[in-house]
Amino acid sequence: MNLKSFLCIGIGVLAANTMFAQANILNAKIPEEIGMKTEAQLLLDNDKPLEYGYVGDRDILFSKMTWEKIVLNERANFPLYFPIEENLGDDRKSLYRVLLDNINNGSIPKVYADSYFTEERTMKDLAPTLKKEEIMDAGIEWMNQQGVTDQSLVPEEYVIRREIGAADISSYLVKGLWYFDKRQGELKYRILGIAPAAPDVNFIDSDDEANKEPIGLFWVFFPEIRDILHDAKAFNNKNSAVPLSFDHLLNSRRFSGVIYKEENVYGDREVKEYVAENALMQLLESERIKEKIRNFEQDMWSY
Repeated sequence: MNLKSFLCIGIGVLAANTMFAQANILNAKIPEEIGMKTEAQLLLDNDKPLEYGYVGDRDILFSKMTWEKIVLNERANFPLYFPIEENLGDDRKSLYRVLLDNINNGSIPKVYADSYFTEERTMKDLAPTLKKEEIMDAGIEWMNQQGVTDQSLVPEEYVIRREIGAADISSYLVKGLWYFDKRQGELKYRILGIAPAAPDVNFIDSDDEANKEPIGLFWVFFPEIRDILHDAKAFNNKNSAVPLSFDHLLNSRRFSGVIYKEENVYGDREVKEYVAENALMQLLESERIKEKIRNFEQDMWSY
């Protein structure tokens, strides 16, 4: 293939990406037509997530399971956090809103209580974790005066409702496997699960900092939701005409994470359990685990 043919193919691919990213915005005559693809675009649209290659158990020379925390107040992780508003359209949603909407409509059929994917949860089970209803003291007085025992009859002005939203998500917990593929001679990473983390909804607005530690709300098995995350786009700050899918963003590790747990003989205990009350030493321990994994690949090429 000569240089001219290569350039033509490259320009064609970029033009196709731009065409799909714009989604008819320049040809729309009414706002409802924005995002609608033409028949020609639909015929050419073969946009699927890149499939994982098959890896046999005998091909894995080394593996290490790790759990990472992606803190969302770091600038590198902003694409996973924003937008926190919910009125920007279906093509502009935060990762949390994408997950929650697809759980509600049944597109994500299975949600789990922990990262080992052994206990399934339903939306009814998740309700106490995601929202709360609290009757004010004035509402209790109203119930006593009226002789009412059914809390559903209390007027709305006496009820405080609070629900976990995208703005309340402070981090994401990610479970993944580092493994060395001896056939390709390369250290690789595969995400297995992800969970949004936020403070307990019962203490989220209180001044009790001890009870505001973020906890995983629910876990989803990552390979099962790749198609959904591929259709959902994160904002590309460098070029809004070519948005990035959440699937690509996470699989390419375009985020900043800190290892807070690794699989070990002590029942997969967390770093903070054996390095207590010292944030600096916990961070250094996380870096030590990361370097231990990296050094294995480097040692493979040392003669």
